[in-house]
Amino acid sequence: MSSIDRIAFVGFGEAGGILGAALARKGIAVTIYDRLLDDPATASAMREKAAHARVRAAMTVADAISGAQLIVSAVTAASDEQVAEAVASCIVAGQTYVDINSVSPATKQRGQRLIENAGGVYVESAVMAPVPPYGLSVPMLLGGRWAYEVAAQLSSLGFNARAVSDKVGVASAAKMCRSVMIKGVEALTVECLSAARAYEAEEIVLASLRETFEKMRDMRDLPGYLISRVAEHGRRRAEEMREVGQTLHDAGIRPWMTDACAQLQDQFVDDMGAHDIRYAALSPFVWQDVVDRLMPERNDD
Repeated sequence: MSSIDRIAFVGFGEAGGILGAALARKGIAVTIYDRLLDDPATASAMREKAAHARVRAAMTVADAISGAQLIVSAVTAASDEQVAEAVASCIVAGQTYVDINSVSPATKQRGQRLIENAGGVYVESAVMAPVPPYGLSVPMLLGGRWAYEVAAQLSSLGFNARAVSDKVGVASAAKMCRSVMIKGVEALTVECLSAARAYEAEEIVLASLRETFEKMRDMRDLPGYLISRVAEHGRRRAEEMREVGQTLHDAGIRPWMTDACAQLQDQFVDDMGAHDIRYAALSPFVWQDVVDRLMPERNDD
């Protein structure tokens, strides 16, 4: 693949706006299309944003991607497939489509089929941190048959891009699975500290959490330790979490995350029993082996 000097962005919101402006400052010819250009109430502000970033605003997807070597889809998750369809209707052979949206592997694979059936090159990108304040240096994982070549091209432009698989779906799966933890921690923090504040116990709770997290940081196998606690004590912990839920209810707080934790812990123990897995027989405890044994059979056809 040749070097890149013309890039189109479909979507010029936060991510597209930051990346497009940064590329324009490097001398790349950037053209953008955003659906806000179609609305008289928002078109003027979007054109002004494009002008400030020194990128060309196009009135159609076809105009935006015409002549571009690289097409970046930077839209909301709900618009991902719609954009892939629109680009597939006018993409030409040799153009590369990079989907940086936070969507499931299956959604990315549907986009891949649309773009590749139309003759384009499809590469998925999983953006592994908020674009601001990183800009072009935000970590990106790429997947697809052309991922390694496109990673080299993007790196030459200043991106922090790394190919992780020649299959579409692996990079986005890493992003989605990471979000279980990151977004989960955020939601747990809201629930935990709302209750702690209601009971005037926030400083005590925070001090205890700091001590626990410090100890966890140095654990050799933290995932194994955490999963083993559920495997060994899940039933008792589920009972405790239902008491936690009552504690939150009494403070007028809906225990969304607490209730879910109790359900998962109970279900994990139920699943172990259904698969005749006894914690006492698991020595050493290898969390990957347990999870694999509990995984529903998948049809790879």
